[in-house]
Amino acid sequence: MRAILCGLALLCFASLSAQVKLPVLISDNMVLQRDKDLTIWGWAANGEKVTVRFNGKSYSTAADASGKWSVQLPKMKAGGPYTMDISASNQLQVKDILIGDVWFCSGQSNMVVNMERVKEKYPDEIVAANYPEIRNFFIPTASDAAKVHDDLPPGKWVPTTPKTVYDMGAASYFFAKQLYQRYHIPIGIINSSVGGTPIEAWISEEGLQAFPAMQQSAARFRDTAFINGMRRAQQNAGPRPAPKQTDKGMIEPVKWFDPAYQPKHWKSIIVPGYWADQGIRGLNGVVWYRKEIEVPASMTGVPAKLFLGRIVDADEAYVNGTRVGNITYQYPPRRYEVPATVLKPGKNIIVVRITNTAGKGGFVPDKTYRLDANGQSIDLRGEWQYKVGDVFVPRAGFGGGGGPISQQNIPTGLYNTMVAPAIPYAIKGAAWYQGEANSGRPEEYGKLLPALIADWRNKWHEPQLPFVFAQLPNFMEMNYLPSESQWAQLRESQLLSLSVPNTGMAVAIDAGEWNDIHPLNKKDVGERLALAARKIAYGEKDLVASGPLYQSAVIEGNKIRISFSSAGSGLVAKDDDQLNYFAIAGADKKFVWAKAVIEGDKVVVWSDDVPAPMYVRYAWADNPDGANLYNREGLPASPFRTDR
Repeated sequence: MRAILCGLALLCFASLSAQVKLPVLISDNMVLQRDKDLTIWGWAANGEKVTVRFNGKSYSTAADASGKWSVQLPKMKAGGPYTMDISASNQLQVKDILIGDVWFCSGQSNMVVNMERVKEKYPDEIVAANYPEIRNFFIPTASDAAKVHDDLPPGKWVPTTPKTVYDMGAASYFFAKQLYQRYHIPIGIINSSVGGTPIEAWISEEGLQAFPAMQQSAARFRDTAFINGMRRAQQNAGPRPAPKQTDKGMIEPVKWFDPAYQPKHWKSIIVPGYWADQGIRGLNGVVWYRKEIEVPASMTGVPAKLFLGRIVDADEAYVNGTRVGNITYQYPPRRYEVPATVLKPGKNIIVVRITNTAGKGGFVPDKTYRLDANGQSIDLRGEWQYKVGDVFVPRAGFGGGGGPISQQNIPTGLYNTMVAPAIPYAIKGAAWYQGEANSGRPEEYGKLLPALIADWRNKWHEPQLPFVFAQLPNFMEMNYLPSESQWAQLRESQLLSLSVPNTGMAVAIDAGEWNDIHPLNKKDVGERLALAARKIAYGEKDLVASGPLYQSAVIEGNKIRISFSSAGSGLVAKDDDQLNYFAIAGADKKFVWAKAVIEGDKVVVWSDDVPAPMYVRYAWADNPDGANLYNREGLPASPFRTDR
């Protein structure tokens, strides 16, 4: 009897292990690529027969020795919805399938930033986002430089509605919306992006052949001894002990956020602003901010919203002693919900506890600081009170240690987990928004971006796969004299990558924010990416899809005449009669601001201080705010220099 039971158990186990499985991309609500041969694949037991039924036809195969199987579906026109049935020892059904165009959208945080983050900027877009034929598949972060994975992390296809659009990448949403409204076919977005990651993490080992040091870095993570050594070092270090609370504001008998607290020896400070610029230099630690406001009765008894712009780095916000929110790092906007019972008529107290470990701490300028309730607002800018709660003593390794090994910055570390498993899935093209993490190595980026394009085209077996990318936007403080800029150099590397056939670039030097590496203007970026896609992927060859791009320069006495491609229906100086941000230099390469005028489809540049000019630069800065050379189609010119 026992032998019979064991045999039945083995049969049940064999049956379970033989069940067919699909990759996460092949799931309900998916969009399949039109007009291309399609691969449907999965896993089953060795030799197990698998049948796929789709659109009135059947396709059969058997799993190989490793358990993998695939069938090829013929090219199909846009349409749907369809249902797909997969039969083996078990039955699977994939419902609500559309056929249209699929775009692989990838990069770092600016491709991640979702519509929830920009909802105040585009409230009408949220309400109107009823596009169920635009489907989004966001790939959760996973990294592994040691091996290529068979499948993506768990995810799902989500049709776009006013409720679901919040989670969709903003740039990819505006990109998809433009294409959908133009061509009226389903659009699928696969968003494979991770904040703060370098381009080399997204390239395969084969794609890094021209970068032996990066290949060696990736190879180390295939070395078991190396990995085990790292893990042992972390284990030997042991967990970091919980730090002792030393913040006076949290250990005094009455905590500083408590309405019963009586403030003593607090000083004045202006919000927004960084404390290092207001007399608290060189401090990393905890600084408390406090403001008393008068709230009218008409703003009480209803939910309120506290807007605290952006804060460097972590914060906890209190209203009348109630903790209304906290964020642990500097980039997200602070938008905290205040319960209806918290505000009261008359005096109310807002307290913000800020913790900063590096750089300038405080409230980022030029953001929104107000309290909203019942259609009314109270401006929170101006004078606050502050007091230092804690001062951090610099020490090696502060703030780190003890966590799992992260490989998302290692060459191949994201390709293996977030690109390779999607390769069998047919796509229309790729859209790329990345570069900030490589800004310290701008020259190298000029080789890495073409390498990424070539690698993905090779892996997808499409030598001319359309590839569009966003140029870095304007960011950081302005320089009021011509100067060097690594961000400008990286933009140049992106510009030069247009020499790769079937690529397009969205210029974004007017879409950034000086104080935010994650600017909210994702609509211009997404729509300009769509313009580039329309030209190179959809055959609109006569479309003006870019702003003016530097073509050539000719020295004419004491002037230099610049020619451009993509001038469209004409060059213009946007919002001004005078062109800005041109600089000129002689043989010494000492650049000075220049005068510049448009003559036909060219720009003539000169300076009375440079009688023998040789070189010109345009918008050559981290933040070329005010650069205003456009074409009449409203697209900005790319920054450039002639002194490479």
